[in-house]
Amino acid sequence: MQRRMTGPVKRAMTAAAALVLAGSALVACSPGGGSASSGDTEGAGGGTLTIAAALDNNSFDRAALEIGNRVHFWMPVYDTLLVLDPEAKLQPNLATEWSYNEDATVLDLTLREGVEFTDGAPFDGEAVKANLEYLKNGTGQNSYMAGSIEEIEVVSETEVKLHLIAPDPGLESYLAAVGGAMASPATLGAGDPATSAIGSGPYVLTEATPGSQYVYERNEDYWNQDAFPYDEIVVKPIADATARLNALKSGQVKVGLVQATNVAEAEGSGLTVERYPTDWQGLFLNDRAGATVPALADVRVRQAINLAFDKEAILKNLARGEGETTSQTFNTESGAYVEKLDTAYEFDLEKAKALMAEAGYEDGFTVTMPDLAQFPQVAPILEQQLGEIGITITFEKVAADAAISDLLSGKYPMFWFSLGSQGEWQDFRKFAFPTSPWNTAHLDDPEMSALLTTAQSATADDQGAAFQAVNEYLVDQAWMAPWYRVNSLLATASDVKATPQAWNVVPWIRNFAPAS
Repeated sequence: MQRRMTGPVKRAMTAAAALVLAGSALVACSPGGGSASSGDTEGAGGGTLTIAAALDNNSFDRAALEIGNRVHFWMPVYDTLLVLDPEAKLQPNLATEWSYNEDATVLDLTLREGVEFTDGAPFDGEAVKANLEYLKNGTGQNSYMAGSIEEIEVVSETEVKLHLIAPDPGLESYLAAVGGAMASPATLGAGDPATSAIGSGPYVLTEATPGSQYVYERNEDYWNQDAFPYDEIVVKPIADATARLNALKSGQVKVGLVQATNVAEAEGSGLTVERYPTDWQGLFLNDRAGATVPALADVRVRQAINLAFDKEAILKNLARGEGETTSQTFNTESGAYVEKLDTAYEFDLEKAKALMAEAGYEDGFTVTMPDLAQFPQVAPILEQQLGEIGITITFEKVAADAAISDLLSGKYPMFWFSLGSQGEWQDFRKFAFPTSPWNTAHLDDPEMSALLTTAQSATADDQGAAFQAVNEYLVDQAWMAPWYRVNSLLATASDVKATPQAWNVVPWIRNFAPAS
């Protein structure tokens, strides 16, 4: 029986609530619009859109690209094979048609004709092959997006077949993100990754000054110019939330993420606030083998950590109520979402203490955790609430731009973070496999592996239940300790329209347009 590839096709974006902490994890860019001198838009198009990013760019190297906030740095330059529309439905782009064979082990792509990279190189089957092989062999956190590809067969200049090791339910959505980003083949592994990017996208990178600004001018030869109305894009990293809000209020930028505590001030200054759900926030309990902290090898300790947090109070005081408490990491539109798991670990300090004692840790233990610069409010909460069950934390300061690399290095046995939830298989790839980047200890759990294998090969009738079984195991074994699904809050000036992007903390570049 043919298996249905779920990917991103069934999500509908619902508007609701606001980002509590500026610069939300794995994703922390905020959009903006024209600078004080050149920011006005003209008519239905033209002008400059300036984006205030809460994180600086990590790299233009094709293998190191990231989703979330950092899409604003590479999406102007690198077009993708497919596109996810604002409701996360797949649309054609550089690939005009795509289809699987009967057992979903070969994906056939028909490529758009007549496209060139801005260095004059043709976009063709060989370019696709070079990009996907470079990503797969790279060390970036999204290399998994090409990990299921065993062989790339170039049938012709306009047709490529991706032969898979096994069915990959997330592959199509990957090709609409980092997995499908196309750089000129000659630039792969060449040039300065901090300042150099050559693609076939709607814009050309003309200035790159890390820490200051990145300027993109319209690619006059781009095949789909109507989808990108601005003549110029400027991305300005502004990590400080107060400075970002002031830039919005002064008109130096026209769109940007703001904190929940700043909603009233933003609206009072004439900005429109767009609310939509995005990340889950909470703890990763990754040292489940107890290599650094033996206590974390005991599931009872991990469950106690989940029970120790008064999530309702944290949501109210830290996030101004802008979100929903949960004990699972999947968004409500995910095929892995199970409603009852939202309340699997409700605040119960006495039960948490009893589990600690039962596991032999009545007196607690000591653990080293990161104190993330972009989330200064979090460390005191961790210290106070985990202290109630005897856990003593030694904090290490981590700069905002070093957060992801430090966390993924595996140096911390447990850590708090804010991570986006996309399609179910993409989420699994992020943290459920031994090779997953957010499974930072790279532990191989045989029971989890069996559940993933079942989900991977399930028929359409059985796939939903198989996805949910993975989620139930994650929650039962307390791989994480989620607090809540937080909400993004996007402030826009009156002359800019921004359409939220499902599954992402900021909209795609193509989701911005002058307000009519």
